[in-house]
Amino acid sequence: MRRSAVRNVSLSAVAAALLSVGACAPPSVSGTSGAQAPPPAKTPVATGHGGAVASVDADASAAGIEVLRNGGNAVDAAVATAAALGVTEPYSAGIGGGGYFVYYNAKSRTVHTIDGRETAPGSADRSLFLENGKPLPFADAVTSGLSVGTPGTAATWKAALDAWGSRSLSQLLKPAERLATDGFVVDDTFRAQTQSNQARFADFPDTAELFLPGGQLPVVGSTFKNADLARTYKELGRTGTRSLYEGELARDIVRTVRKPPVNPDSGRDARPGDLTTRDLSGYRTKKQAPTKVSYRGLDVYGMAPSSSGGTSVGEALNILERTDLSKATEAQYLHRFIEASRIAFADRGRWVGDPAFEDVPTKGLLSQRFADARGCLIKDNAVLKSPLAPGDPSDPKPCGRGGTAAPTTFEGENTTHLTAADKWGNVVAYTLTIESTGGSAITVPGRGFLLNNELTDFSFAPANPAVHDPNLPGPGKRPRSSISPTIVLDSKDRPVLAVGSPGGATIITTVLQTLTGRLDRGLPLVDAIAAPRASQRNGAATELEPGLWNSPVRGQLEALGHVFTQNPEIGAATGVQRLPDGRWQAAAEKVRRGGGSAMVVRPDGK
Repeated sequence: MRRSAVRNVSLSAVAAALLSVGACAPPSVSGTSGAQAPPPAKTPVATGHGGAVASVDADASAAGIEVLRNGGNAVDAAVATAAALGVTEPYSAGIGGGGYFVYYNAKSRTVHTIDGRETAPGSADRSLFLENGKPLPFADAVTSGLSVGTPGTAATWKAALDAWGSRSLSQLLKPAERLATDGFVVDDTFRAQTQSNQARFADFPDTAELFLPGGQLPVVGSTFKNADLARTYKELGRTGTRSLYEGELARDIVRTVRKPPVNPDSGRDARPGDLTTRDLSGYRTKKQAPTKVSYRGLDVYGMAPSSSGGTSVGEALNILERTDLSKATEAQYLHRFIEASRIAFADRGRWVGDPAFEDVPTKGLLSQRFADARGCLIKDNAVLKSPLAPGDPSDPKPCGRGGTAAPTTFEGENTTHLTAADKWGNVVAYTLTIESTGGSAITVPGRGFLLNNELTDFSFAPANPAVHDPNLPGPGKRPRSSISPTIVLDSKDRPVLAVGSPGGATIITTVLQTLTGRLDRGLPLVDAIAAPRASQRNGAATELEPGLWNSPVRGQLEALGHVFTQNPEIGAATGVQRLPDGRWQAAAEKVRRGGGSAMVVRPDGK
C-alpha cells in the first residue's frame, strides 16, 4: 500500500509548491509545513519537455523535477528522488537498504548498471537461518538482526554520481533534508502501513518513538517529521557516503544489528546478527554489463545477476517473441504470458544466484535457442503443471525439462521504483528497497531510518538436498532478487521507454506485462501500467487482480486448466517514454498504492 493522493490538512514543503504551478510543474522545495491549503493532486501521466520523473510519491517526484529544472541530469534527479522517498516511503526504501540502478547514457548511447544489493556478513554460511537444524519461522527471521545485510543504497548513490552525475551529494540531499525537517502529511495508507507493523514497531523503543509517537498510530492529516533522518542526511552530505561504511554511522549500524535495541519486557527474541565494521568498510557496489535481448526489433536492457530480473524478463520475452501477441485475443495473450512466466521462474529457481559465488549461465538463459527449446512446452489448449522442472541452458533440448523444480522464495513487496529522464536524453530506471514493509522493524537509534531484512531473500534451506540451490547464504554473498529496472532502446540505440516496479517476486511479471502491454498490445504506457495484472511464479495457482478475477477472461482461462487466486494489488510501476517529437512522457499508477506521481519540467501548454 501507499499513502493516498488525498491529503486533508497541512502540506509538506515540497508538495505545497505544486499548488501554484500545477501538479506537473517544477516546484520549490523550500517552505514550512502546516500551511492551510488544499492538497495537490497526484497525476499519473505528464507530457512535456525538459525531462521527466515518475515515482509513487508527489514530494519525491517534485524533488527530482527541481533538480532537473536547476540544470541537473537524470542521475542527479534519481538520487534526489530516492533520498526523498527515504523520507516519505520509510517502510519501503531508505539508506538502510539497497537496490539496482540502470542508466542510459545519451552521449555514448550505451546502458550501464550498478548492483547495490545488500551483502551477508563475512561469517554467514548456509546455516544462517537454521536453528537446531531447522529453518526459522519466516516472521522470526525478518524481525531480527540476522536478516540485516550490509546496506548498499548510499554506495549506489556515490557510484552513480561519481560516474555520471553533475551535482554533489550534498546538493541533492537538500530537498530530502527539508522534507524530513518540515514533514509530510499522514494519510490513510501511511497510517495503515504503520498499523500493520504496530506490534513489531512497539517492541523496539527507537522505532516506536519515531513511528508510534506517544505510543499511538500517526493521525491522518497530521504532519510527520523525521529530524533524526534530516541530521543523518546532512551528515552524509557533509562527510560523504563513506561515513555510513567507515564512520560513526557505520558503528551505530553494527551496534544495532549485533544487539538489537528491543524492549526487554516485550518477550520478542530479536536474534542478533553478526554484521561487523569490516563488512561495512569492505562493501562495494558492482558495475556490470546489463542483460540484453532483442524483442520486436527493439533492444531490452535489464539487471544481470545477482538480480534475476533481467534474465527472467529476458527469457520470457524471448519465448513470447515467437507469438504475434498483437493479434491474440485477451485470453490467448494472457495464456501465453502466464506460461512464459511459469517457465522463466522454473529456470530462475535452478540457475540464478550471486555470480560471485555461483556459476550462473546468464548467456544461456538469454539465448533464443534456449527460449525456443523451452517455449515449445506451451500449448494453446493445455496448461503446464507447476512446479515445472527447469531446463538446461547449456544443452537446450526441444521441450526439454529435467531435474527437480525449485520453489520461489518469498520476497517482501514494499520496494519502490523511480524513473527519470533529462533534456539531454539520459534515462534512469532505479528500484530500491528495504525488503518487507517496515524492513526488519529495527531503527538505528538517533539516525531516523529502518534497517533492511534483505537476507531473508536467501533460501533458508535447500528445497531438495540432492539438488544444488544457488540462493543459499554465504559470506559476503548477495541474496537473489527479482528487481527488474528495464530500459528499451530502438534500432538506433535511442530510448523508447524505461519501466520498473516494486512487488517482490511479482516485479518480474509486472514488468513483463507492462512491456508486452505497451509494445505488443499497443496500450499507452500509463494504461499498460494500470492494466489489471496476473502473476505466475511457477506455483500451482496464478494470482489475479480483481480486474481480471471479475472478468469473463478468467472463465476462458479456467476452461484451459488455469487455476487462480485473487490478489488485491500486484506491483506499483512507474515509467518514462520518449515520444517521436522529442517530448518526454512520465507515467505512474492511477490507483495502486494510492496512485503515483508523474511530472515533467515543462508540461504541455505551460
